[in-house]
Amino acid sequence: MRFKQIVYWLSTIVLCGIMLYSAIVYFTKTELVKSFFENFGFPVYLVIPLAIAKTLGVIIVLWRPSNWLIEWAYAGFFFNLVLATWAHYYAGDGIAGFSLVALIALFPSYFLGKYLRD
Repeated sequence: MRFKQIVYWLSTIVLCGIMLYSAIVYFTKTELVKSFFENFGFPVYLVIPLAIAKTLGVIIVLWRPSNWLIEWAYAGFFFNLVLATWAHYYAGDGIAGFSLVALIALFPSYFLGKYLRD
């Protein structure tokens, strides 16, 4: 049980750290991120709403106010990370990076969190 808690918290910290880092970059270097979004073919008006959603998702995952909100936060993280990983891959950046690391960390965080809460 202790091992699962350690893996859960490590993966959750990695996931939340990467999501919070990207949200901070979205807020502080908005023009740079907008240029990346343009290169990927994404609409630039999504930058700030995504930063807000990532920040709220981190708060929900760490605070755990309700199971329903936690499910939505993880679902949002999943779709964001899958799209980010594929966008970087198709842009020629390769598949490795923060988005892939966060996507890998998402699964133990989600499933062990569910296991430990039940």
